[in-house]
Amino acid sequence: MKLRESLGYSAFRRLLAVRLVSQTGDGLFQVGLATLLIFNPTKQATAWEIAVAFAILLAPFTLVGPFAGPLLDRWRRRNVLVWGNAIRLLLAGLLAVLVETVGDTPVVYVFALATLGVNRFLLAGLSASLPHTLPLRLYLIANSITPTLGSLMAAVGGGLGALLALVLPAGWTSGGTLVASAAVFGIASALAAMFFDAGALGPHHQHAGSTWRDVRKVVGDMVAGARYLHRRRSPVHALGAIAAHRFFYGFNFVALIVISRHLLADPSDAAAGFAQFAIVGGVSFVGNALAVVGTPVANTVMSAATWVRWCLAIAAVSQFMIATTWHTPWLYIAAVILGFSAQGSKIAVDTIVQAETEDRYRGRAFAFYDMAFNTAFICAALVAALVLPTSGWSRPVFVVAGVAYCLLALAYARTDVGNRNSR
Repeated sequence: MKLRESLGYSAFRRLLAVRLVSQTGDGLFQVGLATLLIFNPTKQATAWEIAVAFAILLAPFTLVGPFAGPLLDRWRRRNVLVWGNAIRLLLAGLLAVLVETVGDTPVVYVFALATLGVNRFLLAGLSASLPHTLPLRLYLIANSITPTLGSLMAAVGGGLGALLALVLPAGWTSGGTLVASAAVFGIASALAAMFFDAGALGPHHQHAGSTWRDVRKVVGDMVAGARYLHRRRSPVHALGAIAAHRFFYGFNFVALIVISRHLLADPSDAAAGFAQFAIVGGVSFVGNALAVVGTPVANTVMSAATWVRWCLAIAAVSQFMIATTWHTPWLYIAAVILGFSAQGSKIAVDTIVQAETEDRYRGRAFAFYDMAFNTAFICAALVAALVLPTSGWSRPVFVVAGVAYCLLALAYARTDVGNRNSR
């Protein structure tokens, strides 16, 4: 019933369309990068090589990320969605040209980095815009629908990329073609965003001053945002929980890439390794989809914070299953459970941050969110490179991960009780 009510709001439907088109392009673009950096026949894709690739692509966002929030709290978010997609189109096109002309050079990584940075900025803008399209009572169902449908379309884009990768020449040509194809979706997403009125997605408060002056004030704004979130307690605790979850999810992500290439397929066959990882990723998405159904149902009997705690406990089960064996179908079942946990906790945390953060701070809150995601993933990739064997599977390591998830669930439960007692 709430789903039907949410879709009855035309602004929400338009924003959803922008997200779906944008994330389809994201999926295609990411498969192109994976083809270039990880599943390239000229690379062995060890845990260390994967960690370095993620560090190169994500580390700078821990520095660039803070600028997104204050700017989203100052610039009209509709314009951000229009111009951000236009810039992404330009960068993706240039990256495709560079891939074909100069190959594996630092300048290719720089343009890949810039394109991914715009993608992250757009996703933060979409999250900060959502409360302007629906009443508060529908936030949770909207957060169940939008990220999951976005992930579905990213999977569709990724599937399209995988099909193209199979018919295109292996290596740099394949990756460059996929990256160029992704640029088309930037055009469609920008056009969809133009149907909004200029001020429809906020922020509604007026701010005078030049953009450069705004940028110079970023540090002060981020400090003010951090103090605000600290006073609110509940959002910052939720962000901490999702960052920790993201760390272990990132660790699993790297491990599953290596397992796909070295255990599920012949290590010398990059295409077979890519196919195996695509299967694992597709199976994991089943868990994401189940979370869309399960999270609203759970919300009828428990709070969003309590659901986060349960999702962390559910994730522990996945780690103990992987510790038991890397063979299928147990690995697939563990991937479904981890996908369910990751999506369910994200839906709940999105709702907590949106509902308990004032609009003028909401952009900064999601910038912190994005920073936490990037930093946790980088750290996870580096830790995976240090502790995982060549095969990607280690029973003691996954047992430790399962125990850590249990402890995290208990720790978050204590903070949740403290937050409720302080109200």
